[in-house]
This record gives sequence, structure tokens and C-alpha cells, in this order.
Amino acid sequence: MAQQYIPQPKTRTALVLFLKGAATPVILYFDNPQAVYQEFKQLMKSPSPVLVEKEANGPVKKICFVSTQIASLVLQDEVYG
Repeated sequence: MAQQYIPQPKTRTALVLFLKGAATPVILYFDNPQAVYQEFKQLMKSPSPVLVEKEANGPVKKICFVSTQIASLVLQDEVYG
């Protein structure tokens, strides 16, 4: 008997960024989302505002915001393909 091919689902990690005053979160894809998560987390601890500009992969190509506007961050695994 021939063995049936069952494709394995792929996962990717998205960084979900919640900004103060924004109605919806921003979903960003990076090559190394854990490193960007740690960077943003450090920026949240800084009392002085810092202008953040990042280039991302996916639908959102570039984002720019002030670090004091970060309300929270989430790393989320997504199944695709």
C-alpha cells in the first residue's frame, strides 16, 4: 500500500504590539521576534521617550512610534500553510 502524504502545519511567531490610544493591536513579523520583544520590553522600562522605527516582514513593512506609547506586548505562535 502507498503511504498517504499528510502535510505538517508550519508555525511562525508574531509580535503583537498594543499602543496607547490605538483601537486595535499591530501584528508584526520579524526574522527574530524574541529579540525585538526583549528590545521593546527594555524600551517600556525607560522613563524618557524614544522614537522607535522598525522594518518588519509581512503586511506591515515599517512602523514608527514613541516608546512611551507601548501599552503591552505579546508573542503569539500562528499556524499557517
